[in-house]
Amino acid sequence: MKVLIASDHGGVNIRKEIMSLMEEMKIMYEDLGCECSNSVDYPDYAIPVAEKVANGEADFGILICGTGIGMSIAANKVKGIRCALVHDVFSAIATREHNDSNILAMGERVIGPGLAREIAKVWLTTQFLGNRHEKRIQKITQYEEEYCYQNWN
Repeated sequence: MKVLIASDHGGVNIRKEIMSLMEEMKIMYEDLGCECSNSVDYPDYAIPVAEKVANGEADFGILICGTGIGMSIAANKVKGIRCALVHDVFSAIATREHNDSNILAMGERVIGPGLAREIAKVWLTTQFLGNRHEKRIQKITQYEEEYCYQNWN
């Protein structure tokens, strides 16, 4: 498993906590920044992570900003991405089991580092259940193929 992780200025502390967790779990990851406390634009971090996950350069991504909202919106603009904004353990499990989410977004101003680590750990270790859920994911993929990206060239 390879995970890409990034944050804007509002998520640096939790990003470091999650990197530490992945080291403890012996999960290969790549840190795509940022290393600053000055304001930066979250799409500059979310979109590259999402593109790399979508094209298979990594299995999963984790994005952190102040609320997680901006990162999740930006990531979900990339075809093939199912980014879930999660601030509780139940949702972290459900989004992997039912939605096969491939990017996790969290907000550092919403949750603390302990809960963020717990969410990331269950998200990283929970498997997609498939079966009836697979049909739903296929409907999203079909919609992306047929309607969302046909006129971009």
